[in-house]
Amino acid sequence: MTYRVGIDVGGTFTDFAMLKGGQVILHKNLSTPEDRSVGVMNGLAALAGKEGLDLADFLGQCDAIVHGTTVADNTLIEMNGALTGLITTEGFRDEIEYRRGFKEDIWDVRLEPPKQITPRRRRLTVPERMLHDGTVHKALDDAAVREACRRLAKQGVQSVAVSLLFSFVNPAHEKRVAEIVAEEMPGVQVSVSHQVLPRSPEYDRTSTTVVNAYVAPRVTSYLESLVTRLKGAGYRRQMMVMQASGGVMTKEYIAGSPIRVLASGPAGGVVGSAHVGAAKGHPNLLCVDMGGTSYDMSLVLNGAAPAEAGWNMHHRYLIGVPMVKVETLGAGGGSICHVNGGALQVGPASAGSEPGPICYGRGGTRPTVTDALVMLGILSTDEGFAGGSFRLTRAGVEEAFAEIGAALGCSAEAAAFDCWRVVNANMSQGVRRTTAGKGIAPQDLVMLAYGGNGPAFAGIQAEDLGIGRVLVPKASPTFSALGTLVANPSIDEERSCIAKADALDLSKLKALWAELAGRAERYFADAGFRTDQVVANYQMNMRYAGQNFALTFDVRADGRLHDLDFIDATLGERAVALFNERHMAEYNHIREFETPEVIGVRLASHVATASPPVAAGFDAPRARPTPAKTRRANLGRGFQVTDVFQGGDLKPGHEIAGPAIIDETFTTIVVYPGWRAVVDDAGDYELNRV
Repeated sequence: MTYRVGIDVGGTFTDFAMLKGGQVILHKNLSTPEDRSVGVMNGLAALAGKEGLDLADFLGQCDAIVHGTTVADNTLIEMNGALTGLITTEGFRDEIEYRRGFKEDIWDVRLEPPKQITPRRRRLTVPERMLHDGTVHKALDDAAVREACRRLAKQGVQSVAVSLLFSFVNPAHEKRVAEIVAEEMPGVQVSVSHQVLPRSPEYDRTSTTVVNAYVAPRVTSYLESLVTRLKGAGYRRQMMVMQASGGVMTKEYIAGSPIRVLASGPAGGVVGSAHVGAAKGHPNLLCVDMGGTSYDMSLVLNGAAPAEAGWNMHHRYLIGVPMVKVETLGAGGGSICHVNGGALQVGPASAGSEPGPICYGRGGTRPTVTDALVMLGILSTDEGFAGGSFRLTRAGVEEAFAEIGAALGCSAEAAAFDCWRVVNANMSQGVRRTTAGKGIAPQDLVMLAYGGNGPAFAGIQAEDLGIGRVLVPKASPTFSALGTLVANPSIDEERSCIAKADALDLSKLKALWAELAGRAERYFADAGFRTDQVVANYQMNMRYAGQNFALTFDVRADGRLHDLDFIDATLGERAVALFNERHMAEYNHIREFETPEVIGVRLASHVATASPPVAAGFDAPRARPTPAKTRRANLGRGFQVTDVFQGGDLKPGHEIAGPAIIDETFTTIVVYPGWRAVVDDAGDYELNRV
């Protein structure tokens, strides 16, 4: 017997999905913030125990371990990354704060600027200048670089970002700066922009490099620790790491740009959602993932969630690497409820797993969303929580909400209900911002809810948004972990090349694509894949003159590495036609008498691997199951005696009318008043408004 294990490390829980033949086995345990690799190894040991194996034998039978994590995301949410400095070209010190004039809400006069990862005292410039064609206009001043390093070292800087003008054309100066930083500041992490994001414009590249420097020490140390533990425990294959692009790749590839794991956990959920939605006949989805620390929302349209490179604003910083679009809020089960200036607020600060919510009984003293669910009777203290790993307690919970109630002039139960309302409103507003920005009406989508807390809020949130159908997979508590097993090994990179479409330098384009193909070939080979297994999509980034943003399209889809025979004298003409087609689809117009310009080339390559099977259908006869028990709960319309069903007792065809609660092993599904839940032939849930 062989196994494939998907892992998603969150701020509160670490989730596991193990594929054993066609069977999916779930597991969940608390994350270990002091060293998250410990929580991963604890979970693997638990899975081994379920199979009657010791850890070494189990790991020896694992064909693949695929890993996604929100370590980078939680670092940005909580702003507790490495003390970071920036070395940049003289005259460009403050570009990171100008943000290309961007403001999230131009009408909000009270909106504060984002907290600076590199405040001005840690942003230093050096005399040097590279021109747009790669020629040196002003030589690099080595002495100035050394002085900048000494100033950063005095401030205790742990990670340095280097972003010099036009380094993506000629990286010589950046490479020299990196050498000097290594000499003057030994042991400090260095991120250079020509490796992190080798393209223009300057702000995009600098912002991406600064964030990479900020999260890199935490991400790399964690991955190194985990790989060391896995090898020591008997795992002999390469661990694959989930990327923000929706693909997976080796730790060695990720080491060059750790920022590629940003939102990798949520990306796994989106990839899994697209897979499940397509199998069940729902190609257009609103995917919502509420875990212990954060709430992630994304869209699947026409059965796909393509990675986009460009204007990816993430935690108020621009991330230019390819990313599946995921919007993240600090709204999870561990989000802390508090009164600020007379107003009730929920999040973004989180209790995490240590000490965790008060109801965990681990020393937490500040009430959270999970505590509110206990107060409302949605979560029970009678059975084991998170798969029976521990039991929730009400000790201290009511007292904490009584303090909030005293500040608001209401009872403890009313305060808990208000916290439930506020966090739901925060999530619904986040969805509205996301869908409105894309011109999409939420009511035209099917919601797919997952994460440990997603199914508890899905029905009421869908009702707020006008959505009439919600899918809750049986594997929803660890769905992002399962999604990592759906994702293919992939590499998505680009290079800058600026030219009019009717004046292309074909030899230069060929050299750039050949370089990208060579990198992909090398890393895929290191991961154990043959060149003939790799599918290559050769792409171009183009725009009309004066446009700020480019569109990406395939010029050769489903090709092979080093298969460059499509580069010929007709390439420019074909590229213009493809660009105009994409522009019309995106913006509903084209500039017929203008020649667009190429600003870069891209190679998106992957190896197709087997995905977990997904079944669908409602052929089983309908039946109404008998509730296992009842409990007093408030599902939005006041406290009342509510039917409670055990998920393990439910079979395909079972139908449950709200109000009701379904206790699954690792999650709780709430069937709100006016909703009906049906178990499909695969054992997954579909909730519909009556």
